[in-house]
Amino acid sequence: MKVALFIPCYIDQFYPNVGVATLQLLEKLGVEVVFPMQQTCCGQPMANSGCEQDAKGVYNHFVDTFADFDYVVTPSGSCTYHIKKHYDIIEQTPAVQKVRKSVYELVDFIENVLKIEEIPVEFPHKVGLHLSCHGQRGLRQANASEITGVRDGQISKLLRKLKGIELTELERNDECCGFGGTFCVAEEAVSARMGNDRIADHLRNGTKVLTGGDVSCLMHLQGIVKRQQAPIKVMHIAEILNGNQP
Repeated sequence: MKVALFIPCYIDQFYPNVGVATLQLLEKLGVEVVFPMQQTCCGQPMANSGCEQDAKGVYNHFVDTFADFDYVVTPSGSCTYHIKKHYDIIEQTPAVQKVRKSVYELVDFIENVLKIEEIPVEFPHKVGLHLSCHGQRGLRQANASEITGVRDGQISKLLRKLKGIELTELERNDECCGFGGTFCVAEEAVSARMGNDRIADHLRNGTKVLTGGDVSCLMHLQGIVKRQQAPIKVMHIAEILNGNQP
């Protein structure tokens, strides 16, 4: 199968280590990966800012870049959701429909396409999982507490396959961190308070490593961790699955 790696703009610019870990992880899992050099943003920042019509050119460029691949894999739930759900405003050519169907968030790809049963990684740390809103409620990667009290999902299942790991039991396990794209700029006070609440929950319950599938949310929470000088290390799930250590 022909697999392309899409690295979102904020990972490329601020957290390139996550992109490297994603590539290394996929290769360790036996996937031959191509990184199209002409790739740019998926267009989500413009759309979040109310300029979605201006993002059409970016959408079309994304489709042109990835149309020839069987799968497009990215370490971002929010970008995956945006491509799948918001590319409906451009003409639905066969190429557009194919790309919208073939884009996968990293964990979703590992679990549902590769169907990996074992991850040969030892991670002897207490890990707190942050469920991003796009990943959980958009891509259905985890149960929502307003529907069921059963806490389960793709990311937690994958993490439990690691040797020595302990997952934190949070009091409010699927609450929003407050990032919300440009929401954290327009409503910074509310955003910061929501993030503080999330970190407080992790601290009360002993999280040593905070992880998740969206760097955007983790970036927001990492900023709060640094300002509080809290004893928590923030890592994207790709880094953990790749065998990186805190």
